[in-house]
Amino acid sequence: MLRKLVLIISFTEHSVDSSPIVIRLTDFGVLPDSGLDAQPAMTRAIEAAAEITGPVLLDCPRGCYHFYPEEAIRKPYYISNTTSEEENPDVTKTIGILLKGLHNLTFEGNGSLFIFHGKQTMFLLDGCKNIEIRNLHTDYARPTVTEMTITESGTHYFDVQVHSDSRYEIRDGKLVWIGEGWSFSEGPMQIYDPLSNTTWRVDNWSELADSVEELEPMKLRLHFDHGPEVVPGQVLQSRDGIRDQVGVFIVESANITFSDVGLHFLHGLGVVGQFSDNLTFQRMDISPRLETGRTVTGFADFIHMSSCRGKITVVDSRFAGSHDDVVNVHGTYLRIMEQLSANRLKVRFMHPQTYGFMAFHPGDEIEFVRSGSLTTYAANEVIEVTRLNPRELVLTLAQPIPEGIGSYDVIENVTWTPEVEVVNNHLARVPTRGILVTTRRKVEIKGNVFDRMQMSAILVALDAESWYESGKVEDVTIAENHFIECGGIEHPIIFISPENTEVDESTPVHEGIVIKNNRFETGETLVLSAKSTRGLVFSANEIVMGGESTNCLSSVADAIRLTACSEVDIQDN
Repeated sequence: MLRKLVLIISFTEHSVDSSPIVIRLTDFGVLPDSGLDAQPAMTRAIEAAAEITGPVLLDCPRGCYHFYPEEAIRKPYYISNTTSEEENPDVTKTIGILLKGLHNLTFEGNGSLFIFHGKQTMFLLDGCKNIEIRNLHTDYARPTVTEMTITESGTHYFDVQVHSDSRYEIRDGKLVWIGEGWSFSEGPMQIYDPLSNTTWRVDNWSELADSVEELEPMKLRLHFDHGPEVVPGQVLQSRDGIRDQVGVFIVESANITFSDVGLHFLHGLGVVGQFSDNLTFQRMDISPRLETGRTVTGFADFIHMSSCRGKITVVDSRFAGSHDDVVNVHGTYLRIMEQLSANRLKVRFMHPQTYGFMAFHPGDEIEFVRSGSLTTYAANEVIEVTRLNPRELVLTLAQPIPEGIGSYDVIENVTWTPEVEVVNNHLARVPTRGILVTTRRKVEIKGNVFDRMQMSAILVALDAESWYESGKVEDVTIAENHFIECGGIEHPIIFISPENTEVDESTPVHEGIVIKNNRFETGETLVLSAKSTRGLVFSANEIVMGGESTNCLSSVADAIRLTACSEVDIQDN
């Protein structure tokens, strides 16, 4: 009886509703603005927090803290959409701050700046519940995307000023970028134009140069036989393209919130959520710190959600300076490789950069999907999962496997599909797409400003042949957004583009998409292109035609392209 009474008192004193116990980072051996490695002290503080039953406030007194890789935590993690076995055979992550198995923790930054050195996954949350990270800024000491500004050009050369945060060597006349524990000479490049506040991808001119000459420290001349046309003032951004780390990784966690957080550089994919519930990002600033003078924030996507559930919320935030998409929410199709028995299947991860994690769990509902039409033809429930290797799993199902499985058919885990809310955000300096979303649950994209996306501002895709990003949409509202000069000839502003090869109006892939009360400023770009969609509504939108092109669209009908769509309602635009 006494033991039971003690347990009851312990729970009451440290219940979720009670005041949290405060743990201060500075009590564990580091001071702000000291320049010392804060990683060991942070690890000790987190270990102390893990010993407490009940809510904890981990308080970081305001200042600047540095995190070095030498004593960082190293653990293997398979992360969706990152690197293949050939690109990066070692999946070990270098982790600056690891929160593993923690519940009811508030991580209070008090406006502090965390500077990470080398290549690190800055935050990793594994198996956590009820965590809020707030009032914090993070950055890299040496960003892995380098920058140089064009200062002058001639017939066979152009000159550049290298940014002070970038380092280089010239080896045999070739430019090699040097960082903290890393270097590269080849990889993707893009241009930032400060006059239009846009970025776009180009060939890597550093690679194509016949030679590179140092005129003086941090000032280079690139020589060409036939040089590219360049514009002084534009900035060249370079990276190696290998996503060996991510900015933030949230895996098998629930009720995680980032509030008032600035992520000012992200190596690899940005914030990745994987098999997690209810993730909220509010008042985020994912853009360069003004005092750095840098123009790029992200190595790839900013917010990438793979096979999550509950609700994904992205609100009241600013995104600028990515090297890929801003928000991408999807699941993963696995291909059916072999039927092993009446209720057992072998399935396989197909895309090189997505593999290794448990894509199904006992109790998950699944659907069988035709690869050609991308339509569902059967459902079942997983009762057991066996991992054969990082690429292949065996699923034992509750019911017999349906007859007539096609040789390229795939399985979707429909349990791990989230609601999505993307509201009141500003997106700029994006070379690709603004928002990609494929989930069957309710999606609201409302009140956002899409400022000159170079490709589609919103893409609703789905495929079982390339990225294998699942699944169909059934309830999407795109309302009250402002689209400013987004897209291009091959990239409609809103692009509903499932990659089905068997196209039939009677068997739609997507349905229930409502596009209303938006403002589109465009020239010759299609406002909407939709394929294999039922129940599409496009109403009460304002389309402002302009620009210097002589091929400007002349009517609402010219601005819309429909393929194999049914029950379409277009009015009052």
